Amino acid sequence: MRIIEIFTSLQGEGVLMGTPTTFVRFEGCNLDCNWCDTRYARSGGREVTVGQLIDEIENEDVPFLCLTGGEPMLQEDIVELINDLLDSEHHVTIETNGTIPLEILPDSEDLLISMDVKCPSSGMSDRVHRDNMTFLGPRDQLKFIIADRVDYLFAKKMLRENEINCPIIMTPVGGTELKELADWILEDRLWVRILPQLHKLIWGEERGV
Repeated sequence: MRIIEIFTSLQGEGVLMGTPTTFVRFEGCNLDCNWCDTRYARSGGREVTVGQLIDEIENEDVPFLCLTGGEPMLQEDIVELINDLLDSEHHVTIETNGTIPLEILPDSEDLLISMDVKCPSSGMSDRVHRDNMTFLGPRDQLKFIIADRVDYLFAKKMLRENEINCPIIMTPVGGTELKELADWILEDRLWVRILPQLHKLIWGEERGV
């Protein structure tokens, strides 16, 4: 496995926002979103075994973990890692862009799948694996990153066309300018959560937080 960094901070996104969490950021991604804020994760990582990585995670002494990237589903041993972490009584969130089938992931109450659907502003909206959207369950979450009205209407269409059985989250690109998106959601009475990126409100664009 190739990782870029390990650090402990507050979960900045989604239903676990504010929870102290250890983050493992993996190297590599199969997408190239226009507004990506972690381009440094595309290369330059270091090689570790599953055992070595678990030792580093245990040193952080935090029960909540977030596997992110890049795209962690690209890692050959990702399922082995998740199973080992679940066996050691961690709660695991895996952040994925939804382009790789998720059926290989274990079924556990302590695993939260956090899946993005890429909207048109990303330049990657044709890459979503729609079966993944219906695979998600009540303990998971589906996220749309919204840059403009076109993105918002695209997200509405995706929700209308697919049966979603998990919390749905919309966040503006950049994570902090909420008002316009909030107005659209309230006007349409759309049953979604609008959330900021908490880490950017606290630390701005600082890396490793």
